Amino acid sequence: MTIRTGIGGWTYPDWRKGAFYPDGLRQADELSHAARRVGAIEINGTFYRLQKPESFARWREETPPGFVFAIKGSRYVTNRKDLSQAGESVDTFVAQGIAELGDRLGPVLWQLAKTKRFDRDEIAAFLALLPRETAGLPLRHAIEAGHESFACPAFVDLARDAGVAIVWSEDEGRPRIADRTADFAYLRCQQMRSEIATGYDEAGLERIAAMCRAWSEGAAPEGLPYAGDPGDSAGGGGDVFAFMINGAKERAPAAAMALAERVEGSE
Repeated sequence: MTIRTGIGGWTYPDWRKGAFYPDGLRQADELSHAARRVGAIEINGTFYRLQKPESFARWREETPPGFVFAIKGSRYVTNRKDLSQAGESVDTFVAQGIAELGDRLGPVLWQLAKTKRFDRDEIAAFLALLPRETAGLPLRHAIEAGHESFACPAFVDLARDAGVAIVWSEDEGRPRIADRTADFAYLRCQQMRSEIATGYDEAGLERIAAMCRAWSEGAAPEGLPYAGDPGDSAGGGGDVFAFMINGAKERAPAAAMALAERVEGSE
């Protein structure tokens, strides 16, 4: 059971010139630098276009053992009108070469549009399309709901039956659903503030750290919004992935490292 804190992407101009990357660091070395300071990176480019197998292989080689990439699922899957018809696109996405990441391969994130409403049969069919392995490597999937209609027991039951994690999203306009539905937890923390060096103040970092610890240990944190019975979310620990994504993105690396210090300090 590992708690990894991370960032979204690694190519960002405001992280250069000493803000996160040392002044003079080659852009070709930025991934290697970032991967030795955070535990995970969410790859955003896979949302927009397919990547080459050689790229995934190079990213694996540039990162240390224990580091993990989460991969954002293609918009050609998640932005369609009927998700139940996405089978061919899902297969194309998985076959692009993600297996080249080897042991650096983490969860696949399927981010739904904020306008996408919950339809039980459609979502059940979509979850059934998600493969459990590729090239002998197990695949773990997380789904980020966009519309408030997903905050219901039916969605929780479907995700739990499929072993797909419901993302804890702190994005404005997305529902917050704390139910644990898989053997890992996935957080996207999106309320960083530029005037705070670590993105979140002490209370905010401790709040997120407490959730990470609870989900790692198999507890159901109190005071959070559950769509189903909170008791069903307790009992099974597992890995936790906590990403500092949007808001004041220039603060994301500092936020991820500050969160890691608090999580590690509690162990």
